[in-house]
Amino acid sequence: MDLEQVLILVSAALAAGWIDAVVGGGGLLLLPALMVTAPGLPVATVLGTNKLAAIMGTSSAAVTYSRHTRPDGRVTLPAALLAVAGAGAGAACASMISSDMLRPIVMIGLTAVAVFVAVRPQFGAAAHADLATRRRMVLAVLLTGGVIGFYDGILGPGTGTFLIIAFTLVMGLDFVHASASAKIVNTGTNLGALLVFGLQGHVLWQLGLLMGVANIVGAQIGARMAIRRGSAFVRVVLLVVVVALVLRLGYDQFMAG
Repeated sequence: MDLEQVLILVSAALAAGWIDAVVGGGGLLLLPALMVTAPGLPVATVLGTNKLAAIMGTSSAAVTYSRHTRPDGRVTLPAALLAVAGAGAGAACASMISSDMLRPIVMIGLTAVAVFVAVRPQFGAAAHADLATRRRMVLAVLLTGGVIGFYDGILGPGTGTFLIIAFTLVMGLDFVHASASAKIVNTGTNLGALLVFGLQGHVLWQLGLLMGVANIVGAQIGARMAIRRGSAFVRVVLLVVVVALVLRLGYDQFMAG
């Protein structure tokens, strides 16, 4: 790659880190940037290199959020551990299941999320601690670590967004605290997928580390903005990212190729 290509990817990683830290969905920007800038790369290498950059930004955002919001470790830690296994299994199965089969399901799910958040302006605005029962904690661990973790390994787009919605719905968290919990679990999903892609030789380590540094910068800016501006800010960004994800997946499904 020449200097111009590297600068484009570093800039994309910076912006993706900001998006990911606020509501997830940084892959919406970084994956297409990798595919356009380096069209000759195998898809698995694009995914693996993206995971290397993403885990650096996501883990740094998780640390920043944790210092200010103190996520419930009884849920986030087991969910993150399960997410490592779930995402690893998903990445291992990535070549066995067609993305064309999964995209319509994800598009429907994201559209439902957008409609639900749009018509429920109070959703995620404040925490509802009474919902955090032991049964709901177990459900949150299985849903975020197992189901969404597997999804991140096998396909990926919108993982952070799905995690935020899951924590808000199941645990009654506000959007800022849900984002904090999501970053911890998302670090686990990125790690699980990265281990598999790395063992398969599908990671460009030098490029991924360079993009990862930019991703950390973007993630720090995004996390601090979300904490400072609160749930109303996160809600607006969430809606914008969800709509963009639906449009992107729709293009991939019906227009590309």
